[in-house]
Amino acid sequence: METKAPSNLASSQNPKSSITKSVSNDRDFLNHLEAYLAKRDGVDKLLKISRYATKIILASSLLPETLPLNRRLKSFESSVGVSRKAFRLGKFVQDLNALRNSCFDSKEDVILSIIAYGGEGLYMFVEQFVWLVKSGLIDAKHSRNLQKISAWAEFIGYIGSISLKIRDLKRINEDESRLLSTIEISISRGLKYDEEAKKIQKLKEKRLMKRLSIVQDLADGLMALADIRDGKGRLSGPLLMSSAGLLSALISAHKNWLSC
Repeated sequence: METKAPSNLASSQNPKSSITKSVSNDRDFLNHLEAYLAKRDGVDKLLKISRYATKIILASSLLPETLPLNRRLKSFESSVGVSRKAFRLGKFVQDLNALRNSCFDSKEDVILSIIAYGGEGLYMFVEQFVWLVKSGLIDAKHSRNLQKISAWAEFIGYIGSISLKIRDLKRINEDESRLLSTIEISISRGLKYDEEAKKIQKLKEKRLMKRLSIVQDLADGLMALADIRDGKGRLSGPLLMSSAGLLSALISAHKNWLSC
């Protein structure tokens, strides 16, 4: 992504409005798609999209219960749900490494990181056993307890993750404010500020992705809360949960696509 600095002084008096970007994407689509599908997260999110799109169709009662297609969609949704759990084998190691390699600026960062990565890591670890139950290797009597542990760990992990990302957003805003001040000084002195403009553009992109990540965590956290409550109570309706799942899947697929 390439950012061009404003060419005239009149338009540059407002640094926020004067910074523009030109997007150029020369990467071959099929090569990009191949790289995306080579990642297990890429395939997993495509499965997640198909699963929750199917759940929305079923929850909205668009198809009569007696229709054969309805039963096939239910079977498809259930099968995809079990298949997705297989993609979580060993994934808890990512959280262990993320926690181990994190740089902490304060005690709050340490605590929130332990909550975020520890919760998600435990969730991923327990999900392996949930998959084994679904696959029939472990007795189904353990299913309820494992799913409860998994849901609580996931929910706690999202609390820590959202808190960390909110703190990151504050740091991004502070960095942007400092850069804008630098640009204003450069304008007053007739100096160039191309590098600062590029940095601000990158911060804006980073802030957008961070906000999308928070929305995704909120959607996933809402579904985890519904699992804890066994789908009972407010904000646990099938259509709402399916919509939250699809929103989360689309955001995650978008992030993974950009990271390839």
